Amino acid sequence: MSGSRTWDVVVIGAGMVGAACAHHAAAAGLRVAVVDRGPVACGTTGAGEGNLLVSDKEPGPELDLAMLSLRLWHGLAEELGRDVVEFEAKGGLVVASSPDELLGLKRLMAGQLDCGVGAEEVPAKQLRELEPHLAPGLVGGVLYPPDAQVQPALAAAHLLRGSGALTLFTGTEVTGVDLGADGAVRGVRTARAGTLACGAVVNAAGTWGGHIAELAGSSLPVLPRRGFVLVTEPLPRLVRHKVYAADYVADVASGSAELQSSAVVEGTAAGPVLIGASRERVGFDRTLAVPVLRRLAAQAVALFPVLAGVRTLRAYRGFRPYLPDRLPAIGRDPRVPGLYHACGHEGAGIGLAPATGLILAQLLCGERPELDITAFDPGRFAPHDAREAR
Repeated sequence: MSGSRTWDVVVIGAGMVGAACAHHAAAAGLRVAVVDRGPVACGTTGAGEGNLLVSDKEPGPELDLAMLSLRLWHGLAEELGRDVVEFEAKGGLVVASSPDELLGLKRLMAGQLDCGVGAEEVPAKQLRELEPHLAPGLVGGVLYPPDAQVQPALAAAHLLRGSGALTLFTGTEVTGVDLGADGAVRGVRTARAGTLACGAVVNAAGTWGGHIAELAGSSLPVLPRRGFVLVTEPLPRLVRHKVYAADYVADVASGSAELQSSAVVEGTAAGPVLIGASRERVGFDRTLAVPVLRRLAAQAVALFPVLAGVRTLRAYRGFRPYLPDRLPAIGRDPRVPGLYHACGHEGAGIGLAPATGLILAQLLCGERPELDITAFDPGRFAPHDAREAR
């Protein structure tokens, strides 16, 4: 199929962030096309655990974005059907194995409470009331009732399906972005669907966000950060919350390129237990790293000894879209009029997607964004940052 058709906005990327951008833009009355070189949720979204977290975020702009997004998620869950997208407001439990770790958790919680996050300290003797199968010897923790989970691929698919004024092009690679004589966006070129004429482009291409920026004559230093998840056989509900060790918070905040892993364990509505989380910058190397999987399994068993005899059915991996300051790029590109960015959310894209989509739709409609997005300004990176990041 070829030719030229016209939309108000073309969203590049049919993952959770792209789906949320398209959903809110269509709800605002814009004509929207979504383009992805693969199927829906074929990238980071399809390899995610579906976490909707405030617990792992320090006070600041990302926490503000997460709190808005979590409120929006509750509305989306009702709209799409909680069972349909496997939405569970199950809460998160962060546990400490030493007094120093517990002190760090308390400090983080104090700042979060000042921002309006719901959280409460859990003494050591009460941990196993919340999670009966936790290992003994933990010194305490913090419970975050707001933390939740969805099945990310289902959520993205149903969000796109439910957006009426939207055209979806899957299996359609973007080969270029057309600019007018004034340097502004005029359309998106594709190998399969021809040229999609539009007045605006939203770059929601995840780990490929830097490539899309280059096609449009701009730059964004997005890098892939590989992670693995283990999936167990279906089980009775052994793990009630999302449970993770205190060092996971430090891993999330770290910009290290080296391998980092910490125990993250959670049950699912379907039965299997998901075990993570690892992070490392190895480019787009998809090698199945067995030592990493063994390390994740050992950390999970240390946290939940009952898992020692459980079978692992599979492991999957994906790439988190990482930016050097560990904040997403959300907003207008300063160099290319009509180009907008919604990428670089690293491991928080599922949770942050609804607020990102709402903000992008507001910008596209010329409205004031719901939040101050100064910290997410794509222009905060100098053009040479993208070259140095490779």
